[in-house]
Amino acid sequence: MPAVKVSSTLIPVEHVRINCRRAFNEVRAALETDLPKLDEHIKVLLSNGDEGRIKEIEEHGPRLFMFLSRDHGELLGIAGRKRNAVQYEIGNPITASKMTRHNLGAALYAPLRVALFETEAGDVVFEYDRPSTLFGQFEDETISDVGRYLDHELEAALVKVAG
Repeated sequence: MPAVKVSSTLIPVEHVRINCRRAFNEVRAALETDLPKLDEHIKVLLSNGDEGRIKEIEEHGPRLFMFLSRDHGELLGIAGRKRNAVQYEIGNPITASKMTRHNLGAALYAPLRVALFETEAGDVVFEYDRPSTLFGQFEDETISDVGRYLDHELEAALVKVAG
């Protein structure tokens, strides 16, 4: 059996911060209202190769879905002070499949992670890593195109709810 091989690559990643004009709870509620929860049926359609139905959803359905959320602020109770801080996984399985069919490593970043939190100064911010810089490491123009598409869609969704 061959020896285990470990390799690493340094990649440049652009980190994005969006300062919100609305209160944390307003931004959170708006985001969780605007982005529908992931429709699990889409996974079944992808798995079954139902191209017609997938095309219909892609053309007329939501661009992004909420996969899940984690309340990181609650976890800080152990430190004596809970905070307003939520991590989201946001994406679209149809969009993800357009990348992973070219390189399964793209699954590492799909869905995307976004943090919404309140700073010590009371500012409400979104932070995330720009998708095109994450997916650019795969050096595949199709994946890069999808990354740039996600740059636009994610930023637009977050700016909309930021106020």
